[in-house]
Amino acid sequence: MTRTQKWITMFLVVAMAMFMICPVSAQEQGKININTATVEELVQLDRVGPRYAEKIIAFRQENGPFRSIDEITNVDGIGPSTYEQIKALITVADE
Repeated sequence: MTRTQKWITMFLVVAMAMFMICPVSAQEQGKININTATVEELVQLDRVGPRYAEKIIAFRQENGPFRSIDEITNVDGIGPSTYEQIKALITVADE
């Protein structure tokens, strides 16, 4: 293996490692940001209809942004069961 081939191989290994360890943004993962989502976006979540979507928005307007996804259970009507259904689909990450 030539010196150039070694450098190319090392570059590719480092590039692949960086790709694997760099977090993918929430938007790329298809997650809904509960701090910025509209009613239309929130109703895409299982067990969240327009009424609960409006409650989520009202809650964040009254209390400020959610600091973690589990804080959504503080919204009236969003209990542990609903949280378990949607937790993999929501985020509070900056986009």
